[in-house]
Amino acid sequence: MKNSRRNFLKTSAMAGISALMIPEIAKAAVTANPIFRKKKPQVITLKPDSVILFQGDSITDCGRDKTNNQCNTIEQLGTGYALFTASQILTNYAALQPKIYNRGISGNKVFQLRDRWEMECLALQPDVISILIGVNDYWHTLTGGYKGTVEVYETDLRNLIKYTKEKLPNTQIVLCEPFTLKGGAAINEPQWFPMFEAYREAALKLATEFKTIFVPFQAGFDEAMKVAPARYWSYDGVHPDLPGRQLMADIWLEATGLKQNPL
Repeated sequence: MKNSRRNFLKTSAMAGISALMIPEIAKAAVTANPIFRKKKPQVITLKPDSVILFQGDSITDCGRDKTNNQCNTIEQLGTGYALFTASQILTNYAALQPKIYNRGISGNKVFQLRDRWEMECLALQPDVISILIGVNDYWHTLTGGYKGTVEVYETDLRNLIKYTKEKLPNTQIVLCEPFTLKGGAAINEPQWFPMFEAYREAALKLATEFKTIFVPFQAGFDEAMKVAPARYWSYDGVHPDLPGRQLMADIWLEATGLKQNPL
């Protein structure tokens, strides 16, 4: 009985230590990124009725109901990091009553975002646009016959950001880092690395070039895998499971300055 109790207490203590560590991962990932170190970080400024738009591929989509156009609903937001992030924003900034939309579509690459940008971005007149795109721009060259390159990805994304800034000059842009988890079931390392790293570098380059907020997801997951293995956070190494979705939300909120309750 004593040994059982001792083991239980030991296990509980270790779980408590890990729980304390996880929120710190987001802060550490953000403060370590080069943009943060070079200057005072940008933060998102919300006003009453601010419109926040999440755009991207399946990681953002995450099973959302594409027939539901109402803001702030679980059906419209899906079950991914966009929902986890939105829940925190809606709680912390209830007095401002923000309106949050998800328009991610599974399988999308940058050029497919551009094809639907007028209706599923510009028409919403967002005050904040968060873009996470890039994993399919590489992955589909391995599995889908896509002929794009990292140069195509960078050029397409640069043009998309430039066009957005021209059409919505007052909109705050958040550029998220594409990521993968080594050890995930879909990640054959000789196929993915070091080639995919160039896509992450391109996203950071564009965030610097356009002075957008940058969300360093890869750094966050790299640190998280020191606490638990890749398949705990994302079985396939691309699509996060529940703890990975919460970690993404924590990193996004930390990077944008929306982590803390303003009241």
